[in-house]
Amino acid sequence: MPYTSTELKTHGLSPDEYQMILEQLGRDPNPNELAMFGVMWSEHCCYKNSRPLLKGFPTTGERILVGPGENAGVVDLGDGDRLAFKIESHNHPSAVEPFQGAATGVGGILRDIFTMGARPIALLNSLRFGPLSDPHNRRLLAGVVEGIAHYGNCSGVPTVGGELAVDLCYAGNPLVNVMALGLMETATVVKSGAQGVGNPVLYVGSTTGRDGIRGASFASAELSEHSQQDRPAVQVGDPFLGKCLIEACLEAFQTGAVVAAQDMGAAGITCSTSEMAAKGGVGIRFHLDQVPVRESGMQAWEYLLSESQERMLFVAQQGREQELIEIFHRWGLQASVAGEVLAEPVVEIWHQGSQVVNLPARSLAEDTPLYPRPILSEPPDYAQVAWQWDPNTLPSCDHRGIRLGSKQMDWGQVLLKLLASPNIASKAWVYRQYDHQVQNNTRLWPGQGDAAVIRIRPQAFGPGEVPPLPSSRKGVAATVDGNGRWVYLDPYEGAKAAVAEAARNLSCVGAEPLAVTDNLNFGNPENPVVYWQLALACRGIAEACRALGTPVTGGNVSLYNETRTAAGSQAIYPTPVIGMVGLVADLRYICGQGWQQAGDPIYLLGSTAQTTLGGSEYLAVLYEKVTGRPAAVDLELEKQVQASCRFGIRQGWVRSAHDCSDGGLAVALAEACISGGRGATIQMPNIPCQRWDHLLFGEGSSRILVAIDPLFQEAWETYLDSSLPGGWLRLGQVGTETDPLSLHWNGGDPLFSLSLQEMHSAFQGLFLTPVGP
Repeated sequence: MPYTSTELKTHGLSPDEYQMILEQLGRDPNPNELAMFGVMWSEHCCYKNSRPLLKGFPTTGERILVGPGENAGVVDLGDGDRLAFKIESHNHPSAVEPFQGAATGVGGILRDIFTMGARPIALLNSLRFGPLSDPHNRRLLAGVVEGIAHYGNCSGVPTVGGELAVDLCYAGNPLVNVMALGLMETATVVKSGAQGVGNPVLYVGSTTGRDGIRGASFASAELSEHSQQDRPAVQVGDPFLGKCLIEACLEAFQTGAVVAAQDMGAAGITCSTSEMAAKGGVGIRFHLDQVPVRESGMQAWEYLLSESQERMLFVAQQGREQELIEIFHRWGLQASVAGEVLAEPVVEIWHQGSQVVNLPARSLAEDTPLYPRPILSEPPDYAQVAWQWDPNTLPSCDHRGIRLGSKQMDWGQVLLKLLASPNIASKAWVYRQYDHQVQNNTRLWPGQGDAAVIRIRPQAFGPGEVPPLPSSRKGVAATVDGNGRWVYLDPYEGAKAAVAEAARNLSCVGAEPLAVTDNLNFGNPENPVVYWQLALACRGIAEACRALGTPVTGGNVSLYNETRTAAGSQAIYPTPVIGMVGLVADLRYICGQGWQQAGDPIYLLGSTAQTTLGGSEYLAVLYEKVTGRPAAVDLELEKQVQASCRFGIRQGWVRSAHDCSDGGLAVALAEACISGGRGATIQMPNIPCQRWDHLLFGEGSSRILVAIDPLFQEAWETYLDSSLPGGWLRLGQVGTETDPLSLHWNGGDPLFSLSLQEMHSAFQGLFLTPVGP
């Protein structure tokens, strides 16, 4: 073998994988070819550990136009409207260079959207960091938020929603997941498979440099104390060029001269040439000397592995290449004919007059290693111990509160402590840096509702105007959701709960959930415990998506999210993030989460019996415990609760709706008060409950707080008796701007009474001042 084990390791290849290469080629690869195999056979590109598990996802449905396998999924919104959407991670780059890592994550996901022929209309993000008491974690958070704001704001795409969580397990390996949505502008979806022997292959966009080399391999390895040395593997983006690229590509697609298009993302020229050839069942000959560069003296392997941003590869109709080149030149971008489509299904790379690569396209992009690993037959020890936890081992409590050591806390103090915790506290400091109103189509933005809502026909009507046609009133809703703590404690139920919560958040704004894009963030799959977590989480996602009718259209898998230290390897919590989109049939009937009018009756849809303190924010904040077992998700009840909420919103009965999630019922009530600027009087009925803290702060799925117009109270309750028999409670009524949130038990004195100012101060305190080093 001409390569040492050290050289193979540099490319991320094992000796067994090298043997597979020999068997496929019948010869040793040259150094350029070995480099291409290294990136294309990385976990980041070929999903060699996860692909067997992803086959269990439901991927088809009556609204699904494009499922997994393309740059983004596409769903049918009716009336000719089609929505493209996708989520991707940029975890490891953000860990070593937070600003550029996050910024290029935004740029990459935008390219996935407009490559399909869709105009980007919205961005969302899901972020995880270590404790913010650590200056390093604060620096990462500040850099990531600045990077997301920089690329999104400058490219003119609104960032309309997201989530942020904090836990010690993310200290060495933050998570940065970005989701984008776009409306199709082309008559047909632009696919990535090359077609037409003899058709020219065009390189378009920015120039190629040495930034981002081996970025895909870097994203497929654990982080360590040496990872800062990999900063050159982090790409550098230019949002202004990115905006020009959006416009130039969409204009080019409208000509009909583009046969196929592929973003040069991970693995750059290597990935785009091999994937386009393999998907089309053809070959591509590509000349590196025709690639515009910004650095001199680049070697062939540097061209092939560079992940310079804002670049695309087109297959054009023969004879129309100049037409396309002129479009890109008019937008100030590079464009050149750099290759052609071949009949033989190979990737040929030429440099300085010599052929430097000749490989079967399928060997790079399709016939890659697969590792279907055995799944533990029994839950690992940590899970079995957690599931045996008894909440009665906590200090006893009564209606007055709970004693923590020598300190007695009443329930109002406990609620304020939870409102101030990083996972619940207001994220206004974050989202105020994002331009969430650019394009002027955002109808519900961060802090207003449980999901973002965007109108899709801005030309039809302005603010306050009633659109003339029902089809002009449509909008889309989007959300990203995940709870790593729950998935850690029970991967199957935790993943089901993530899907259920995403759908519930859409239902709370009045949207019909349509489809999912997922980002699976896990540790090292070679660890049997991590693979067990991944396998069971995939099963949970699949079951919930089938039950709720939300097929998976694609997504991203990010493994090896671990940090190697002298003491060993520390993995993140298994953190599947669910991005979900929904259809708003009529934008006149949408809901925010805050109370709207004094006197509005308040209801709880769902059952408190479906909750537990296991894995709760209450347990983590007050006792610093991550244990117990999350409540199982009753998917049938989930569907009934969500359908009831949506129906009430569409009838004009429901004025506000808010999911009960982190922090349980008490936190959800406080958030509705803070968001709406009104208090509330709550009269809890005498329902069975083992502990007072379970009643107030227990967490689970299938619960929504709603407030309704009192004119429709009789109709609403009659409807609930048939749609949710025994699955709803009337809790009280909305107060005024000066009323407190007071919660009473069975007609007695209040368990707590907190003013709006007290709740607002606690909720806003953590991020009241800018987070910095």
